[in-house]
Amino acid sequence: MQITQCLHAAILVSDLAKAEDFYGNILGLPKVDRNLKFPGAWYQIGNFQIHLIVADAIPSDLVNSEKLGRNRHLAFSVANLDEAKEQLLNRGCTIQMSASGRAALFTQDPDGNIIEMSEM
Repeated sequence: MQITQCLHAAILVSDLAKAEDFYGNILGLPKVDRNLKFPGAWYQIGNFQIHLIVADAIPSDLVNSEKLGRNRHLAFSVANLDEAKEQLLNRGCTIQMSASGRAALFTQDPDGNIIEMSEM
């Protein structure tokens, strides 16, 4: 087997409107048209997609609240970490800087899904 590309990640959300505000408006990801028969929203990042899927219950598997990066998370590259940090804080998002000292931060979507942003 030879895996050649990662296509998408599915994220469970409880409130689609709040999730769409976070991923579409706060993070600024472009939405993708989808013709599926269950509630959700797709967003595009280069050749990669994030699939938001509405679920009745969202499992909480946070194992380390002190260091969000040591939990299940998605990681995005950003052009300017300071700008990303300022934009998140201005929208009321909480952030946690990387404990390693590298140029990275962690935030959470409205359902607690962890997002890492690293300046590459």
